[in-house]
Amino acid sequence: MIKDLDYYMSLKYKIEVFEDEEEGGFALRCPELTGCITCADTIEHGFEMLEDAKMCWFSACLEDGIPIPEPIDISEYSRQLELRLPETLHKTLAQKSMQEGVSVNQYCLYLLSIGVTGQEQAKI
Repeated sequence: MIKDLDYYMSLKYKIEVFEDEEEGGFALRCPELTGCITCADTIEHGFEMLEDAKMCWFSACLEDGIPIPEPIDISEYSRQLELRLPETLHKTLAQKSMQEGVSVNQYCLYLLSIGVTGQEQAKI
């Protein structure tokens, strides 16, 4: 398969949308494509602008011979993580999860989501 502009434009890259609280409008970016970002007054216009930004980004990389990353295939992740814990930490997690009425796995998932997002989610 030829990996040309049409090929890369057909791939489904993750898109992140941020509200611009200072200036108004929205910023959109593809995190896998470093520096591929655009701003617009509306989300709809932002998606149109991002397609143009991706086209320019891909064209510049192809012209300069810079490798283009492909979208991350989420199916490659098993959704499982095995950890070795100190006994005291495991005991504490087990006690806390029992107080919440959930499994240790569910309680750990809750704590990880708070840590990753930086904000407390709805109670478990």
